[in-house]
Amino acid sequence: MAADISKLLESIIEKMDLIEADEIPNIDLYMDQVTTFMESHLGNLKRNPEDKVLTKTMINNYAKTELLPSPDKKKYSKNHVIMLTFIYYFKNVLSISDIKTLMRKITAGHFKEGSKPEMEEIYNEILQFQPDIIEMVKADLEKKTEIARESFTDLPEDTEYLRLFSLLCFLSFDVYLKKTLVEAVIDKIELQERDRRDKKAKEKTKEKTNHAAGES
Repeated sequence: MAADISKLLESIIEKMDLIEADEIPNIDLYMDQVTTFMESHLGNLKRNPEDKVLTKTMINNYAKTELLPSPDKKKYSKNHVIMLTFIYYFKNVLSISDIKTLMRKITAGHFKEGSKPEMEEIYNEILQFQPDIIEMVKADLEKKTEIARESFTDLPEDTEYLRLFSLLCFLSFDVYLKKTLVEAVIDKIELQERDRRDKKAKEKTKEKTNHAAGES
């Protein structure tokens, strides 16, 4: 079991083609060019061959819901592609609403050219730690596999499948716990932003009231 799972993880890692920032064209791209680029770099991990990494409909919906800034004359910049890369990974575990909350400050403060730091700098900063994260995942998988291997020791039959089932339960609970943690942090971000909006609205109302009182 352990050898098979380790080989499976290695095969997944080998297929991963993390998009380096310098691989993204510095020229603006049309929609078809964007989808082709994303498919060529992220298509290796599709579960089914007929699945699409990104479609025109998805991109249009992201723009309509203001998750993704609108293209300039139907062309998408390097920052658009970086945003779409973040969205691609997030959407596998988070709702579009949660991604919008999470990315709102990034889009507002770092999407425009000349921002400090710019989107590319943020992307590169995160990407440089991916090898370390992969090693941590490997080590964690080894620990969980060892625990699963020690389960169901008193059963004479079908122990291999039951131990595999144990491992998948451990991994699923781990994903569930981390996903719940991410959602809790996003809820906190949303609450803080709502409080700031309410505070600003109250201040504006107070200013209008004081101005009206001064005129009278």
